[in-house]
Amino acid sequence: MVLLSGIFVAGFRKRFLLRYIMGRLLMVMVILSAVMLTGCNNGERKEIVLTSEFDEGEVLRIDTEKCMVPELMVYMNSSAGSYEKAFGDGIWERNLDGVTLGNELKDTTLARIAQVKSMNLLAADWGVNLDTTELAEVKKAAAKYMDGISDTEKTKLGINGEMIENMYTEYAIADKLYHQITRNVNPEISDDEARTITVKCLLIRNCSVDGEGNVTPYSDEEKKQAEAKAQEVLERAKEGADFDSLVDEYNEDSVSTYTFGKGTMPESFEKAAFNLDTDQISDVVETDYGYHIIKCISTFNEEETDANKERIVKVRKSEAFNRVYNDFAKSIHVMLNRPLWEQIKLDPDTEVSEKGFFEVYDEVFGTEE
Repeated sequence: MVLLSGIFVAGFRKRFLLRYIMGRLLMVMVILSAVMLTGCNNGERKEIVLTSEFDEGEVLRIDTEKCMVPELMVYMNSSAGSYEKAFGDGIWERNLDGVTLGNELKDTTLARIAQVKSMNLLAADWGVNLDTTELAEVKKAAAKYMDGISDTEKTKLGINGEMIENMYTEYAIADKLYHQITRNVNPEISDDEARTITVKCLLIRNCSVDGEGNVTPYSDEEKKQAEAKAQEVLERAKEGADFDSLVDEYNEDSVSTYTFGKGTMPESFEKAAFNLDTDQISDVVETDYGYHIIKCISTFNEEETDANKERIVKVRKSEAFNRVYNDFAKSIHVMLNRPLWEQIKLDPDTEVSEKGFFEVYDEVFGTEE
């Protein structure tokens, strides 16, 4: 339900890899945050924490919907497993701007499960239920997930087949509601709106980045020198020097070729790139990353443009859904068991199953958007 993009990830090494992951987590938090602002009093939201009203092990309550610690851990470990498979172990202790990725994942998980619980309440209002076939798929998914983890991990997480089946029921109802709300979104996107281009670019940095991804901006004098260097390289390019050779010699980014659509790159970079004809070279373009010289390789990448059309449709569906959901979220009553919540930690020693909760769901139910 969320469009996630990380165009600059590969090119800016560790710092930007971490920012990419942090950005994905924060984007989910922004989209789901409406439900986590609890209570509604003349449109004014406030958080209500009454620990004496909670059942044992209950971390969150949304009206009549309850979230227990094992449910939260299943969501969190499944999400963590996907990132660990892609980026390696130990990533959750990495610190970026004073916040660990582990803590960001924890907050995002709470928001995600809160949205699923809230959507089940909204589904009741809409009369959305699972049919016989869908209930059978729920049982299949639960059995497949439980078969994929050891008895030790089942005990450690505090889960059983009935709990997982109930979680898949809630997730499937939320998914069905999402598709019902967004079924009238127009899937037709023009080539111009979705146009995706390919460029080759050369970067002269205006900052330094250490091994931990911490950024130190250059001094004003150093920035002037970097910009002057970029201008010198540009002059060589305009005089006919081979651009690929210039990239090999001067580029301070580990990647030089990018394919992207509108709305994914820094504004100044995107504007310059989309105004180029094939083989045309831009002037020096400044972004937060430094000074870029861009050469257009292709003004229209058909394959990527088709893929971008799908991404745009997803965004439109998300917007249509949020218009309905955010209004509903204002009316619900949420309580967070903060003392218990603060005790919950991502356990790096928890076994990551071959297929997580969400992967199993996608396999059994399919991934229709």
